[in-house]
Amino acid sequence: MVIGGLQKFTLLDYPGKIAATVFLAGCNFRCPFCYNPELVLPEVIKNAPKISERSFFKFLKDRKDLLEGIVVCGGEPTIHRDLPLFIKKIKKMGFAVKLDTNGANPQMLKKLIDQNLIDYVAMDVKAPKEKYQEVTGGKGDPEVIEKSISILKSSKIDYEFRTTVVPTLLSKDDILEIVKWISPAKKYFLQNFSPSKHIDPKFNNQKPYPEEYLLEIKKVIEPFFEVCGVRN
Repeated sequence: MVIGGLQKFTLLDYPGKIAATVFLAGCNFRCPFCYNPELVLPEVIKNAPKISERSFFKFLKDRKDLLEGIVVCGGEPTIHRDLPLFIKKIKKMGFAVKLDTNGANPQMLKKLIDQNLIDYVAMDVKAPKEKYQEVTGGKGDPEVIEKSISILKSSKIDYEFRTTVVPTLLSKDDILEIVKWISPAKKYFLQNFSPSKHIDPKFNNQKPYPEEYLLEIKKVIEPFFEVCGVRN
C-alpha cells in the first residue's frame, strides 16, 4: 500500500470518534479543484514523501489506547486491490474504520460492506449526472456512481453523501439536481470550497461562495435528509 500521508489526530474527520486519518496515494479522478495533487498525479506521487506500512501500523499500536477510529481516504482508496487486507489489519487492532470514497468502484465498496470491514462511509457526489464528466476531469461515470449510491442506501452501514460546492462549477440548481438524484438519504453535507494549491491552478485564487449562500440552499434541501449540514 502506498501511503502518502498521515494525520495523527482528528476530532472532525470521523463523526463522534477520536481518530487518525491515513491518506492512500493514487486516484482515478482528475477533479480540477482537488487540493491534493501529491495524492492524485502519478508524476507528483513519484517524488512525494511516503510512509511505510510498517511505520503506520507501529503508529497504530502506539496509539491503541488513545484513538477510536481510523479514516481511510486518498486519493481514492478503492482503486487499491489490497485495500480489504489493509483494512483487516486495522480492524484486528480494534479500531473502527471510516472510508472516504468517490464512489467509482461499487464492487469494492460492496465487498468491504459485505465483509464488515468498514463502519462508516463518506461518499463524495461531485456533481449532477450531466456534469459528472466535467467536474471529474473527464473520468467520472454517473451510472457507476449511481450503483454506489444504491449500495449505501440499501445497506445497514452508517453513511453520508457530501458535495464540495465550487463556484464556476456548481450552482444552486446543480445542488438541487444532486438532491433529486440521491434523496431520500440519511445524511448530506455541503462542503464549502477552500482555495489552496489545486490540480488546475486557475482554482488557486477562486473565491468560495459566502456561507450564507450555502445555508440558504441547506434550508431548501434539508427536508429530504435525516441530517443535512454545511461544512467550511
